[in-house]
Amino acid sequence: MTSASPDPLLDIENIEVVYNHTVQVLRGLSIRVAPGAIVALLGANGAGKSTTLKTVSGLIRLENGGLTAGHVRFRGREAWGREPDRLVHDGLFHVMEGRRVFEDLTVEENLIAATYARSAGSAGSTDDALAMVYGYFPRLKERRKGLAGYLSGGEQQMLAIGRALVAEPQLIMLDEPSLGLAPMVVEEIFSIVLRINRERGAAVLLVEQNAAIALAIADYAYIMESGRVVIDGTPAQLAANQDVQEFYLGHGGEDGGGRSFRDIKHYKRRKRWLS
Repeated sequence: MTSASPDPLLDIENIEVVYNHTVQVLRGLSIRVAPGAIVALLGANGAGKSTTLKTVSGLIRLENGGLTAGHVRFRGREAWGREPDRLVHDGLFHVMEGRRVFEDLTVEENLIAATYARSAGSAGSTDDALAMVYGYFPRLKERRKGLAGYLSGGEQQMLAIGRALVAEPQLIMLDEPSLGLAPMVVEEIFSIVLRINRERGAAVLLVEQNAAIALAIADYAYIMESGRVVIDGTPAQLAANQDVQEFYLGHGGEDGGGRSFRDIKHYKRRKRWLS
């Protein structure tokens, strides 16, 4: 399954995005997510990954950002200009960076609060939705009566993803789910994300700085720098690429391990990367 599906669930076409009417952040960005696919969006800090997700969900308008060119289509309809809550009802759920749970509510109250996003045609009851979430995240069931603010970082991330599941989305956008978490917790969460994708058919657009673990579950991936895609392909194609190995997978010695490709003096000679 790749992003090259002729009928994408999400189609970001040649978009230009600015903040405060002056600062351009995204430059001719095009990304596709096929139904049921996991697509990873990789890159260093400041590449524009989170801005891409906020543009899709419409939340960028709350930060004085705007789309000045191109199209964002979800399920074949133009998404830009629609209210974020309508996009949620139509099947798009954005799990933002930093988890953003209601700390003064219990775990279960957090999940119940997410039922507002369920469409009128949602199958099953609220109890069914809660049981489904607890099936994927048993630790949330154990702590369901405790305040979300007292959860560990990993448990809060589970709760944030659980709230998305309650809404029965067709597309879950995850922004940096591994941020600040221990490696074992990250592996657990990513394995559950993969299960959710395979068992429930929900597509995932994953923003992640941990390229290795993102490529381990993705069907397709894009790498961004300075607001545009510099290379894309299947995980196997990217893992075999010398430049990706050097700059994103940490296989390039002292000069690799996440440094920007633009920091290397000879980058202009690598025509396959930037043009």
